[in-house]
Formats: sequence, structure tokens, C-alpha cells
Amino acid sequence: MNAPTSLNPSPRTLEVESLASFDRLVTTGVRTMQGWHAQSLDLRGRAAQLAAMDAQGAIFLGCTFDDGVEDLLRGRGALIFPRLDGVPFNPYRGHLYSPQELYAGPPDSPYEDTLDARVYQWSISPGQRHRLDATLAAALHDHSIGDALDELTRSGEDRSMVGVMGGHTAQRGTPGYREAANAGRLLARSGRMVATGGGPGAMEAANMGAYLSDVPEPDFLAALEEVAEVPGFRPSVSAWARTAAAVVERHPGGTPSLGIPTWFYGHEPPNYFATHIAKYFANAIREAILLELCNGGVIFLPGSAGTLQEIFQDACENYYGASETITPMVLVGVEHWQHRYPAWPLLWSLAAGRAMADRIFLVDSVQEALEVIAGRPSAG
Repeated sequence: MNAPTSLNPSPRTLEVESLASFDRLVTTGVRTMQGWHAQSLDLRGRAAQLAAMDAQGAIFLGCTFDDGVEDLLRGRGALIFPRLDGVPFNPYRGHLYSPQELYAGPPDSPYEDTLDARVYQWSISPGQRHRLDATLAAALHDHSIGDALDELTRSGEDRSMVGVMGGHTAQRGTPGYREAANAGRLLARSGRMVATGGGPGAMEAANMGAYLSDVPEPDFLAALEEVAEVPGFRPSVSAWARTAAAVVERHPGGTPSLGIPTWFYGHEPPNYFATHIAKYFANAIREAILLELCNGGVIFLPGSAGTLQEIFQDACENYYGASETITPMVLVGVEHWQHRYPAWPLLWSLAAGRAMADRIFLVDSVQEALEVIAGRPSAG
């Protein structure tokens, strides 16, 4: 998979994201830290190693040092971004989230006590969006998430990524939810990586299908029935998440998939089936990156305002893009996209005479959508 250039770090920088990496570099005899970006490392006890190296051009993000070392490094040309107090998240994190981390909290505690909920509450506290330190913390966090997402895409160069977009209101146990889960399952079984908006509804279903793509069909169907006992995240996010967590715990090591949710929509908790979660504060960045990563195309299941936004944001990129960069757009649900929310007529008119005209499809089933993605369109 080719990572989008907007996510790529400078080729002259070296991300140092663990003490093991730091120690390994030191033991090989490195004498300069030019271009190093050290993130969230506890470097106490390594004053001698730091003093022995040229610090000019090094950047330390939220690291901890022995007394006096920070001033020493600054005096020798290093740039040090301090830890930020009063922030319930690590703005310099070096990796994506897992569902277990976002839902971490005291045993049997409600969702409101989890990391995910605490970060959201911090983001909407009175005056927070206008405070410089809060704005800086959120921006640094989103940059770090983008960097970690770039590492994920570079590690999966042999797998295309296909987006599955759809409404967050699709209830577990409904035909729409099962169809989305089947889409994720079949895409993963075909060797593609599934990417979603990381929330509930059709997004959760697609991530669930991908996660359970290797389990036998009876076990997959049983899991769908199990989560359907709590159809949605209202009135209790806690009960909704726990049913999903129970399935994950019973089927550890599922197929990886990606979720890219946002704290901008606090009413959409992240789903528990995406193994890699790139959660952003800025929804605009989240939407752009999600669509940019889907180099294998996007399947748009029935949805409403959010899905419509994604359809035309993707259409805009394809409209102005070079023919080599245009990816398939597959709208599932003829009645839905022609009549209830008539996006298809406008999309069809927009594409007329453009290179994207033969890359847009309207189909009536997930199976037809998968045939399009595989290059065997049965409708369009």
C-alpha cells in the first residue's frame, strides 16, 4: 500500500519511540542525535549517554530527564517540547489507539470513566477550544496520530485499503448491520484491509466482519447474534461496548482493520472491533485522511448526512484527480441513493465526461459492490 505523501515524515528524521530503540542506537556507537524525534520517553538514568552525544538538531517531545539534563540539551542545540499538565491524553504518543486503551477504566466502571469519555469531556469543557495550551495539545496529538498512521500504512504495502462508509444508526441485528458485517468479512478474506470511520452502526459492523473474517461461518453468525442483544449504544455505551469486548476476548488475534473516529462527534463512541484506531480531534483532518488512505476504493452503504458528506468529498478528489489516482466509488442501495437521498443523479451528472465516469457504480447488494472492487462489476 502506498502511503499518502501528506502523512510522510521528512526522510531525514528518525522517530525514536521506545527506550529499546534509544538504547540500541546508543550501543551501536551513534554520536549525534541530529534529526532524532524522541517521543514520550522516560530518559532518567541515561544522562551520561545523552551528554556523550551531539544534541544539535534533536527534538524531544514530552520526555522525562534527570535533573539538569534538559537544560544541558537545550544549551547544546536540542529542541524540547515539555509535558503538558492537566491533559488527559498523551499529545506526543507514538502509536495508534487500541479499543482496550480507549475503554480503559476501573473494573466494571461506566463508559463515562473511560479514557475515551474523559478526553471528550476535556475537549468540550467551557472555554477549552479557545485556550492556547489546549489547542496546542490537540494539534500535537493529531500530528502524532498522523505519524503513527503513516507507520501502519507503510507496514502494509502489499495490501490495498478499502473504505466502508455508512450510517452510525444501523442497529445490531438488522439486515443493514449484517450486510455491512458481511462486506467487512469478505473484503478481509480477499486480502484487503478494511477502513471505516471507527464508530458504531455500519462502521462497527464492517470492522467486526473484518476482525472475525478467519473464524468459521457458524461462529461468525453466533457473534452477530450475541452483540444483537444490545442493539445500539443508546441508552448505555457501557453495555454496548462490553458485548463487543466479550466477542473480542473469545476470539483473540482477529484480522486487523482500521477505524478513524473523531472526538468532534461525541455522540459516536469508537467501536471495539477496529484493531487500530486513529482517533482525531479535528474532524476535517480525519475525513480527508480516511478517504485518502482508501486506495482500493470506497463502498458507501446507506447513510445520511455524514455519508453524503463523504460521498461528495471523495467525488471532489476524483473529479480533480489525475486518472491514475481515481479510485472506485460504489454506492449500495438503489432506492436509497436514487430516491431517499438522491446522491446518485448528482454524482452521475458530475462525473459525465470526466475520467471518473467509469469509476462510479450504483448497485443493490454488498456482493455486487465486492465484485466492483475486485474488478468484476456486475452493475454500474
